[in-house]
Amino acid sequence: MTTASPTSVDSAPTASATDPGGGVLSGRYRALTLGIVSVVLVIAFEATAVNTAMPIAARQLDGLGLYAFAFSGYFTTTLFALVVSGQWCDRRGPLQPLLTGITVFGAGLVVAGTAPGMWVFVAGRAIQGLGGGLVIVALYVVVGRAYPERLRPAVFAAFSSAWVLPSIVGPLVAGAVTQHLGWRWVFLAVPALILLPLAVMGPALARSEREHPVLKGADFDRRRTLLAAMAALGAGLLQYAGQRLDPIGLVPGLAGVALLAPAVLGLLPKRTLRAGRGLPAVILLRGVAAGAFFAAEAFIPLMMVTQRGLSPTLAGLTLTSGGLSWALGSWLQGRPGAERYRTVMIRGGFLATGVAIAGAALVLVPAVPAWAAAVAWGVGGIGMGLTVASVSVLMMKLSAPEDAGANSAALQMSDALGNVLLTGLAGVLFAALGGGSLAAGQEGAEAAGSAGAFAVILLTMSGVALIGALLSGRVRART
Repeated sequence: MTTASPTSVDSAPTASATDPGGGVLSGRYRALTLGIVSVVLVIAFEATAVNTAMPIAARQLDGLGLYAFAFSGYFTTTLFALVVSGQWCDRRGPLQPLLTGITVFGAGLVVAGTAPGMWVFVAGRAIQGLGGGLVIVALYVVVGRAYPERLRPAVFAAFSSAWVLPSIVGPLVAGAVTQHLGWRWVFLAVPALILLPLAVMGPALARSEREHPVLKGADFDRRRTLLAAMAALGAGLLQYAGQRLDPIGLVPGLAGVALLAPAVLGLLPKRTLRAGRGLPAVILLRGVAAGAFFAAEAFIPLMMVTQRGLSPTLAGLTLTSGGLSWALGSWLQGRPGAERYRTVMIRGGFLATGVAIAGAALVLVPAVPAWAAAVAWGVGGIGMGLTVASVSVLMMKLSAPEDAGANSAALQMSDALGNVLLTGLAGVLFAALGGGSLAAGQEGAEAAGSAGAFAVILLTMSGVALIGALLSGRVRART
């Protein structure tokens, strides 16, 4: 099963065919591993910093009504960039899309950090999504082309480990900067960190491309590029319609469905939406896991600030345990002998994630201490580490070398689509069930009434994660 176009050409030998031995930090792989982990480190720091600063930024820009857009807008443009990056990598190698993506990502941070209003801020986040989509597919292709199969679980575990330091330091730094210098500097300071991965990774990645050259194939598949644009536009229209909550919103809503449905069917492997056994189910479950977890995570800092009165720093630190335990879960799935338990780890990961999201809702009860949310998120992080890394390993295992870029793009597209749809749904629930009182800056009884909105969002996402657990057995391909 493949999502690559018939004209894709990639006949270069992979590292699996010429495995020289050694680990991910051996002489042959050390510079490349450090470089790509540095890229993940920057992305991780940005994500944790944004989660911490977002409640204050949205309030100061009078944009709490568009709070969900600031997250889902990122993933909407990512949908388009993922397909472009997959084709670009399959035809030219991962170096160009990776460096371009890092540059565009930094430009988006600058736009968001200088935004005079919430819509410009959302536009900056959308530009970041373009860069992030280019980067993440390129990183997966680097892993598939440069590392032998035996090292890939360790590389994905290193990706997760790169979130540990930002999870600890990010909320503290972002919270301090937000409180003393202003939220804008949280965005404007991150681009300076981009210079490090560029310096570390450039030479190592260029050497890898020389060792595994790509035969230049045909031009980009225009049909797939058009479908990607349709998916991004359709997702954006659906989000806009969901924010209106009036009869006029039906027009963009129906247009969004008309664009999104055929685009998704054309871009994802056949039988993905039906959870077909093997690769289709693997692709689907990535979106289910990411969408449920990150839709819930987007609203937890806002919940802790508005419902429990925490500072931005403490609210951001609530999510720290998730980043730390995510790395632990990913490390566990990469241990020797873990391969035979892939399905069990995926199912257990979904169950842990579902329980954690529901547990985070308990802090809405005044008698429950606020730190219970951090405990719950630690459980969820372990679940996501087990699930996401295992799904990534299975995707690589089920992909032919020449399809690595297209299938990596499909995996990340499922991730982004799950984020867009479920975060958009959370935004609709937030607006319909009491978020308006917060958006208007009101306090007291009206703001407290929005606690029901947070509870519904978290319990809904918990249910989605449990559906993922039910479907997890379908990752085993028929023999």
